[in-house]
Amino acid sequence: MKQLMKKTTLWISGILLTLPLSGISAEAEKQQLKLGFVKLTDMAPLAVALEHGFFDDEGLSVQLEAQPNWKVLQDRVLDGQLDAAHMLASQAGMTGTEKLQTALVLDLHGNACTLSTQIWQQLSAKAKPQIPLDAKALQSIPTQLKFGMVFPVSSHNYELRYWLAAGGLHPGFYAPKTGDNSGQLDADVLISVVPPPQMPAALESGTVAGFCVGEPWNQQAAARKLGVPVISNSDIRGFMAEKVLGVNSRWAAKHPVTHLKLVKALIRAGAWLDEQDNRNRSEAAQIISAAHYVGADAAIIKRSMTGEFEFAPGDIRKAPDFNVFFRYHATYPFYSDAIWYLTQMRRWGQLSEAKADSWYQATAQAAFDAGLYQQAARALIAEGRFKVTDFPDFAVETGIKAPNRYKFADSKIFDATKPNQYLQQFDIGYKD
Repeated sequence: MKQLMKKTTLWISGILLTLPLSGISAEAEKQQLKLGFVKLTDMAPLAVALEHGFFDDEGLSVQLEAQPNWKVLQDRVLDGQLDAAHMLASQAGMTGTEKLQTALVLDLHGNACTLSTQIWQQLSAKAKPQIPLDAKALQSIPTQLKFGMVFPVSSHNYELRYWLAAGGLHPGFYAPKTGDNSGQLDADVLISVVPPPQMPAALESGTVAGFCVGEPWNQQAAARKLGVPVISNSDIRGFMAEKVLGVNSRWAAKHPVTHLKLVKALIRAGAWLDEQDNRNRSEAAQIISAAHYVGADAAIIKRSMTGEFEFAPGDIRKAPDFNVFFRYHATYPFYSDAIWYLTQMRRWGQLSEAKADSWYQATAQAAFDAGLYQQAARALIAEGRFKVTDFPDFAVETGIKAPNRYKFADSKIFDATKPNQYLQQFDIGYKD
């Protein structure tokens, strides 16, 4: 049912807008919502939006439900058991009878690669390793190493592969046409799936010699002296979308106002997490330490959330941008980020055939919906909660970040307008 309310007009980026004073004139099509998440610190915007009443302000009654892994979470969004979810950026754009999309990035960064204490000691016996660690150092390990990552199309998989390949180690190809989806074809290093909360246990048992995962599991491994974090993903491929609010595209078409209100609430949560130099992060760490959220010790969560990160024992470094939730326009769905993920799928064979540059552009734009984000931002500005300058200039924003806005471990240049040319730069990986 439509609500009757007063409206206001204002200029934003040279465009005259007419908006209700509350920003949204219609009630949500669906008010009782179930959102999924995986137990990682970057689910924090969902918990903050719930605990601080941001969902309530939008007339939404939200239940948050932990999922055991990314595959289950993905399937439950696709089949409608979940309305939306804390999701890997690279899961948006999934094709098939149902498609996933996003209109909001939840965070940048937040992952790290950790080596077992035994591997670290072997490296230290030869020479003092430097952090961030060049993966080339692993070439001195005589045995074939096994690594864990969280999902085949996860950022963690692509970051781990990027880091290893930059050090001259082949992480293996996928060969879907032959039925080989192990990702271990021609591999120097074997990579397999381990759910995030199980990473420290896998390290302790010797199942893996290292892993790439989000927090708090790297810091938990360090605190238990099971492993040594050696590089964060901000040093592997910095300033790129990490997690997103993922929805089924069919659900989004049916619930546009509900979707808009979710995005509004989560933009507010991201801003709260980053405001005044992370002032609220200690409170956020305490919130998500609860068993029904991340379920890890608050002190461990605070290590990365509050701007410090421990690498080798005693090597504690300032890391204010280890997780970024709002600054640097972190919540905006730049579709150039989606193009980078697609290039990695092609580089490692998950896309079994070459694609034209135009395919990358179209696929990424369908996955990352900037239009809905802009509506949500304008509504928040109309409500007086944000300033125009808090967001990108929508009149000129193309959705593609300039190459110098990214940071890569091997100093390669990523121009999202030329994805095939980008792939040609690598010695390891498919280049069409």
